[in-house]
Amino acid sequence: MLPLALCTLLGLLGRAVARPASYAVWGADSAIARGQGNGLDNGVPLVNYPDGEFQWALRHLLDRTGNQSYYDYILEGANNIVYDNGTVHGSYNLSAYVLDPIRTGPTFLYLYEKTDDAKWKTAAQTYRTQLNSHPRTAEGQFWHKLIYPNQGWLDGIYMGDVFYATWTAMLDANNHTAWADITRQFQLIFDHNIQIPIIDANYTGLLYHGYDYSHVAVWASPDRGHSPEVWDRALGWYMMALVDTIELAPSTSGLLKPTLLTLLNILAPPLRDAADPTTGAWWLVLTQPGRAGNYFESSGAMMFVYALLKAVRLGYVPDVDGSIVAAAKKGYEYAIANWVIDNGDGTMSWNNTVLVGSLNLAGDFDYYISQPVDIDDLKGLAAFVLASLEYELL
Repeated sequence: MLPLALCTLLGLLGRAVARPASYAVWGADSAIARGQGNGLDNGVPLVNYPDGEFQWALRHLLDRTGNQSYYDYILEGANNIVYDNGTVHGSYNLSAYVLDPIRTGPTFLYLYEKTDDAKWKTAAQTYRTQLNSHPRTAEGQFWHKLIYPNQGWLDGIYMGDVFYATWTAMLDANNHTAWADITRQFQLIFDHNIQIPIIDANYTGLLYHGYDYSHVAVWASPDRGHSPEVWDRALGWYMMALVDTIELAPSTSGLLKPTLLTLLNILAPPLRDAADPTTGAWWLVLTQPGRAGNYFESSGAMMFVYALLKAVRLGYVPDVDGSIVAAAKKGYEYAIANWVIDNGDGTMSWNNTVLVGSLNLAGDFDYYISQPVDIDDLKGLAAFVLASLEYELL
């Protein structure tokens, strides 16, 4: 028989390495244990869009679990990039006119709602002010970055327009001009990037990564200036932006909600059909399924699972035959079997997230597949938490 002290120690060790029953909790707790998503990069403040994505997931997890530690972590992360007077500091530079940092804006508005501390409204106002002067195409699309003139990327809708809609809903709900502008952002990017049958090779019915209104980028197509491929994470950003913005759109938002519902219902069926029929996973480059060098990528896949399940759950997309939910479930279960790594210490790691995808080079197949694959990349892990929250509601 083992001594009592040893039995006690073994029992404590067993509890220490036990993983939560919820994958959403496990994923979030593991990221927190590694210090991810807290507004710091090696101790240096960093205004970072994956942090905003992760904080969005933590808000939903807090609502589901009531675990106050998630709120505390959101607050800690935001405090690391905002001074007490509301100044956003660290890596933020308004004059660079980049949409990516604005993804942290919904966190500021969330904290303002929770605390009524003017600091957070001031911080959010910084981003709202940026949008007032942010460069646009002649049609009104926000440039993704100042250094990419006249380019609209799907990524930017998630980064900038979810905040734009959150600000307007919370603080300026009767601003019909703003609501029309947000609607235009979603519609313009769709019109320029949607694949057209017969005209477009490797047709999927989905959206190209981005477009150049001026048609001068090396990758711009001659017809609408779009990029050559459908990249999974860019489409994932857009799909998440659709379902999240529909959810927060008030009755005063005019055509926003019906427009976004229309776009979502156009995209959901081909997105379901783009999943690999054998595994249920989605390819990194959706326009080149099975091509040598292509692979199943984890961040875009989890964004798709989140968006599709949320769309069906909230009644945004009909799923009469259950095929949309079935596709999302199959994709999620592939992720559990292939991308979740049990570290044996109570935490998990997340695999197969492509580090980056940009339109600063050729934007072609060879570019996308040449980018490094990361482990524990927060862009993918945050999406996994969101997808897990939806899957666990099933």
